[in-house]
Amino acid sequence: MDNQELLWLEQARRGDQLAFGKLVQAYQRPVYNLAYRMLGNAAEAEDAAQETFVRMYTKLHTYQSDRKLSSWVLSIASHYCIDRLRRRRFNWLSLDEEPVAAVLPSGGRGPEERALCRETRDEVQSLVDRLAPGYRAPLILRYWHDLSYAEIAQVMGLSVQAVKSRLHRARLQLADARVQSGATLVMTAAGAR
Repeated sequence: MDNQELLWLEQARRGDQLAFGKLVQAYQRPVYNLAYRMLGNAAEAEDAAQETFVRMYTKLHTYQSDRKLSSWVLSIASHYCIDRLRRRRFNWLSLDEEPVAAVLPSGGRGPEERALCRETRDEVQSLVDRLAPGYRAPLILRYWHDLSYAEIAQVMGLSVQAVKSRLHRARLQLADARVQSGATLVMTAAGAR
């Protein structure tokens, strides 16, 4: 954690709402992205992000400085999303649009290439949506947020071996789902984005 975030954190612990607002600004994008990837719905992701920051504010006193602040914040978000998914049970999600992709510049790609990329992204999201929350969360944290096994273990409250096991099982489930759906996707760090 950089010194500025540490200062904001200490000020927020003393009740400085402006300092807490700066922490929210620093983490709103990663929290929203995690929630969106886990929940698959922009409105639910916004609600989850808001709830994450409410919980973060009420639990500021529990933060331990030996942890990365980003891991702690993402841990709060992922646990909230997992709880929400458990309540939802097997109500499969679909990804209708990618709001961030709609405002990004095209990068010179033609319409066909953009459509193919969108289809691939939608297929990957559809396959990820089929995973149980306990497998979905580590997969998203690894491939979309580039967290290490140790960081994922810290966020999820698991051992590193359990994280590796869940990632392995998630990849196997994705491969099985891919075969069943006839998709021709390859799950890689670059392809998952």
